[in-house]
Amino acid sequence: MSSTRTALRTTGVAVRAMLVLTLVLGVLYTLLVTGIGQLLLPWQANGSPLADDTGSALIGQSFTDADGEALPEYFQSRPSAAGDGYDGAGSSGSNLGPENADLIAAIQERRAAIAEREDVSPDDVPADAVTASGSGLDPHISVAYALLQVPRVADARGLSEQEVRTLVESRIQGRDLGFLGEERINVAELNLALDELEGA
Repeated sequence: MSSTRTALRTTGVAVRAMLVLTLVLGVLYTLLVTGIGQLLLPWQANGSPLADDTGSALIGQSFTDADGEALPEYFQSRPSAAGDGYDGAGSSGSNLGPENADLIAAIQERRAAIAEREDVSPDDVPADAVTASGSGLDPHISVAYALLQVPRVADARGLSEQEVRTLVESRIQGRDLGFLGEERINVAELNLALDELEGA
């Protein structure tokens, strides 16, 4: 009889502890953290949406037509290996090693296509223009890749190269904490600013 009473008591304690912990950690803690996020960092807490709500500043986008061809009036993002391209549900890199024949062939093909599109030597095409990031979702490109695209974008939009170059330079994001990583440019934000510039 005492063992049954002990088992019931132990079960009751376990159930009450589970309910209390669920309430405290599953409900109250979640509400507290969400409230702090909304109060102190609302833009980040809501997914860092772009100004026109066409996506997030944290996830790259393709600027291509229905056939996958680059739209000449927009700056192009780096390649993506995530799903069909910039698929947040399929985030991944290619997982191919630097000596993999398929990766080497893909890089050479991309380098030739970009060199032709931008009317430059293949040697002038930066590495980030032909390789996907580890996540496949990187929204940034190097300053060098952005500047490489200035003449094409300016010509397609009927703007001067200096206007477009000035816009690019105004969108440069510095190194994290002043020393981590490289200077970079968010492609979607740059293209939005370009649309605003042309519409002004």
